[in-house]
Amino acid sequence: MTRILLPTDFSENSFTAISYALKLYKDLKCTYYLLNSYMPPVYHTEYLMGSPAQIGLGDIVQQNSQDNLKNLKEQLLKEFDNPLHTFITHSALNVLSSEVSRTVEAEDIDIVVMGTQGATGAKEILLGTNTVHVIKNSKCPVLVIPSKFEYETPEQILFPNDFEVSLDKNSLSQLLKIVNSHVSQVNVMHVYTGDVLTPVQQKNKEKLAQVLSKNGFFHEVSSNEIIAAINDFQVKQKINMLVMVQNKHTFLERLFIEPVIKKIGFHVTVPFLVIPQ
Repeated sequence: MTRILLPTDFSENSFTAISYALKLYKDLKCTYYLLNSYMPPVYHTEYLMGSPAQIGLGDIVQQNSQDNLKNLKEQLLKEFDNPLHTFITHSALNVLSSEVSRTVEAEDIDIVVMGTQGATGAKEILLGTNTVHVIKNSKCPVLVIPSKFEYETPEQILFPNDFEVSLDKNSLSQLLKIVNSHVSQVNVMHVYTGDVLTPVQQKNKEKLAQVLSKNGFFHEVSSNEIIAAINDFQVKQKINMLVMVQNKHTFLERLFIEPVIKKIGFHVTVPFLVIPQ
């Protein structure tokens, strides 16, 4: 049984992510947790103090959240009609990233699947604030789906890796579940900048090769910029999913803190799986 958390704000963007998740795991027994976290439109000191003008506002917002979740659940049951899938709805007065973290721990969630449109509304992934907070705080993998992305089987997966982190079957369990159910090819790409692998890196590479087994294919790419290397690889070979490990050594961490990324252009037009260290 795979337990999947699906945050939603009832937008087209979030429905795209939900639809992707239901198709990705169509052959697996899953429990989907539909989560809507909300804040009243006027949420400040007067509301907290019970100002007469704000009394009942929270109840109205809560009821709307619950009604929309109920309608969404009914829509999914009707459109997808998969006996392997069950749905649980959850409405919460909380900030999204905090509620995701709480739910992941409380419900023993295996993976979070969510959509993001980014600040520009572009179809590629330009990580927005909510998405960044969820990824940085999540203790389980997070799969981010680009806006209006049309589902395609993840036959080819790109996995940039610097081999700084030791990965085993447990830490890669959700990736392996996707790989095994779709017979995916995982393209592990190491960006070579002139330095040879240290003994630790070499050991981690060999361990990763054992974990991925026949589904892993390793590529050595010479480049001074990992973003360009990722984009070039996607041009040369059709990629259906991008995977990265969240740790302090990697490009992914710099993605969150360096504004220069917006100037360079991180054009990820496929689902983006982030694995916590």
